[in-house]
Amino acid sequence: MRALAHVLLPLLLLCCASPLAAQDQDDYVHPRNTRTQTPQRPLKDRLYWGGIVGLTFGTVTNIAVEPLVGYKFGEKQKFSLGTGISYWYFRDNRYTPAFESNTYGYKFFARHRVIPQAFLHVEYNAMNFELYDFFTQRSFRSWVPFMWVGGGYAAHLGGNSYLTVMALWDVMQDINSPFTSGAPLISMGVGVGF
Repeated sequence: MRALAHVLLPLLLLCCASPLAAQDQDDYVHPRNTRTQTPQRPLKDRLYWGGIVGLTFGTVTNIAVEPLVGYKFGEKQKFSLGTGISYWYFRDNRYTPAFESNTYGYKFFARHRVIPQAFLHVEYNAMNFELYDFFTQRSFRSWVPFMWVGGGYAAHLGGNSYLTVMALWDVMQDINSPFTSGAPLISMGVGVGF
């Protein structure tokens, strides 16, 4: 019994003294993080805007408007996620009556900067096309999915603006896709903040 008291008494004192010592913060407190925290950039510096505007007039008229917005993550802001919408107007006067269509859609994308000028790009895109069924002799609308994978180059134009060129391949190859040749889609646009 006496041996048990010799073990329990110091253990009891240690347990009681521990909360008391925890209250004394004068000399025993060590800073948890000695690194200085870098302030987070304001939201306006983490967002970027851009897109594509395409215009062709004549016998064939093609108008494309594709605005996008992205958000840069992390301290070095090499990774970003974004979204955009698309609208295409097409009219071909070589046919009687003229063929005319409106196409619209949306996209979600991710980019990773490999170096300040070059980036990798992956994008899910869905476009609502007006398609023609040769068997029923009628046109109908259908959502066509795309999974674009590729990369691009951003050339600094001055200030906070860039000229962006991308080469993307559709790895999904939907049966209704107008891009069935397997050739890359080359696009060029201007971005602000990227």
